[in-house]
Amino acid sequence: MLARLARVTDPELDEPVTTLGFITDVAVEGGHVAIRFRLPTYWCAANFAFLMAEDMRREVAALDWVQRVDVTLDDHMYADTINGGIRRGATFHEAFGNDAAADLDELRLTFNRKSFQRRQELLLRALLEAGRAPEMLVRLTVAGLHAACDDEVLGGLAARYLDRRDIPGSFDGGSLAFVDVQGRPLSAADAMRPYLRSLRNVAVNVEFNGALCRGLLAARFNEAQPDDREPTLRDFMLQALSRQTGEGQGHAQDTAPR
Repeated sequence: MLARLARVTDPELDEPVTTLGFITDVAVEGGHVAIRFRLPTYWCAANFAFLMAEDMRREVAALDWVQRVDVTLDDHMYADTINGGIRRGATFHEAFGNDAAADLDELRLTFNRKSFQRRQELLLRALLEAGRAPEMLVRLTVAGLHAACDDEVLGGLAARYLDRRDIPGSFDGGSLAFVDVQGRPLSAADAMRPYLRSLRNVAVNVEFNGALCRGLLAARFNEAQPDDREPTLRDFMLQALSRQTGEGQGHAQDTAPR
């Protein structure tokens, strides 16, 4: 059950709703599953909320023993409209009528593309740090990727990346593992670093929004952050400052006021 819910991500942050702390309750009675969730603010975007609710219902309903799934959003300005639409199986446009500019297919595709780019950037950087040559990476096939990712960390990053590998187009074991978001092969290996820098712009925006989201959620519900928590906005800003000032001034995080 939780594994299915973990497949649902915040479309902007590309993080599972389970690790973000959005899920507040899951109740199971026979074949009936009731899920309740929350968001960091009362005014979080209605289209994002609707996307997540749709995805939660779809993922859990795919379990062969589940007969009915109820998904309820709490403490949100459009909760009644969203909850009613999800119960009826309505589209976003049907639920919101003239207040909805369009259905969500294009929005979903936009954020899936960003998700593909972020996951690719994380995997490529990890492979380079593990000593894999750029010349090898631009020629690597999907089948070869599994052999190249020979430890648990790399294997996890590869599995998460391959879950989005179909965004540029269908693929099989003989397909190139790494293509750009339009499905084009990566250019010569000496262009790998500029390419990664372009992907990093997407990743930084996602990481910033994720840090802000976690901070807002903790503040709204007055929840303490555990010792192994994900980074907050403050952590993100200090990390960014350290990168800008260079390794010689990397002690800024240690000397910042707490």
